[in-house]
Formats: sequence, structure tokens, C-alpha cells
Amino acid sequence: WFSGDDVYMSNENERQEYVLNENGIIFVGNARYIEARGWYYGQFQDLLNICLTMLDLSLYYRQDPAMDVSRRGDPKYVGRVISSMINGNDNDNGVLLGKWQGSFHSHENPSRWDGSVVILKKWRQDNYRPVQYGQCWVFAGVMCTVLRCLGIPTRLVSNFNSAHDVDRNLSIDKYYDSSGRSLNIGKDSTWDYHVWNESWFIRPDLGRPYNGWQVLDATPQEQSRG
Repeated sequence: WFSGDDVYMSNENERQEYVLNENGIIFVGNARYIEARGWYYGQFQDLLNICLTMLDLSLYYRQDPAMDVSRRGDPKYVGRVISSMINGNDNDNGVLLGKWQGSFHSHENPSRWDGSVVILKKWRQDNYRPVQYGQCWVFAGVMCTVLRCLGIPTRLVSNFNSAHDVDRNLSIDKYYDSSGRSLNIGKDSTWDYHVWNESWFIRPDLGRPYNGWQVLDATPQEQSRG
């Protein structure tokens, strides 16, 4: 609400939606059959201490506590720390462990989650061991809760026929032999859908044209700059 803040959002309707709304819809499925799943963000449900503990458990804080705390007024920095901590696939006490194949019988099937509060409280109850299991929309839902709880306007974005470009050449490469038979040698893929987050803040490091919605993705994939 304060016009001098890095996360200032001038539109009241957008503040109601992207800061204060505790309920939302996540779109999943595929391009021909899009399913709307209800999600309870619950960012005001006694979660602040959990979210602050998340910052304190991060590798950033453990490596340099003074530097980490001094940068917590910067939404760019906080967004990067939280996106790392939402998933526990890099052994940093993250909130959720990702799993996309195999059996889920001994833990929670990702499709059964319908809100962030129970996940975050289970994470705390289990002494900050990753909750099993999450997939992209679960990571995005929990990250939206945490960032809204910390005062950063945040929304979810769903993309269908979502390209996963492993070698970063901006194309999805498929290989065939001389007879036209597909060769299973490429690592690129196209997912039915993918869900990530966008948060609203200014970018003094890049300049005014880049102010506004910024992409953050908590789903564990390839590492970026470590």
C-alpha cells in the first residue's frame, strides 16, 4: 500500500486479488482438457513464523547470516531464497519433495493436496523435513502462500504444452533415423502443463521498463547459477 515500497501495487482490485485473497484456482490438465482446481492459500492463518523460519533455514542464511538478513528488504532476493526453499530436492530442508513417477502409496499423492496451510504446518511438525510429495502446481501454490504472507503480491501462471529446453538452444529437438523412426536420444520434452509464480515488484537493477510481474519458479529442475 505504501507508494515508496518496492512491492507497491497501485490498483486496489489487484491488491485484493494478489495480496489479500486466501482462495484461488489453479489450472492444470492439458491443452484440450483444462481442469480448474481450487486451492486454499491461507496466508493469514498463523503462518508468519513458519515463513520466517524458512528464511533462517536457507543455505543463503547459513552461509552468511549477516548478509542474508541485510537483504531481506529486497523482494528480488527474498523471492530467490523462497523459490529455493519451497522444494527440498537440493537437501536444504525445503518444504516439499518432488516426485513425478512411481508409487505414492507410502506418502501423499500430489493430486490430493488442496491447500498450502496443511503442508506448511506438517513441514514444521516434522521438524522441517520435506513433505512428500509435490509437483509443479503444489510448489506454486505453497510459494504463493509464503510470498503473500511476507507481503509480496504473487499470482500463479499455468502454461499448456510447456516446453522443457534442456540444452537451452530455444528449440525442442527430436531425432529420427533415415527411415523416419523416432530416436530416443534427445533430452528435450514438452509437458502437458507447467505452473509457476509471478510476483509484483520494481527492478531498479534492470530499469523502469522491467518493473511489474517477475517470474519465479519453485519446481526443481536444472540448477541456475548454483
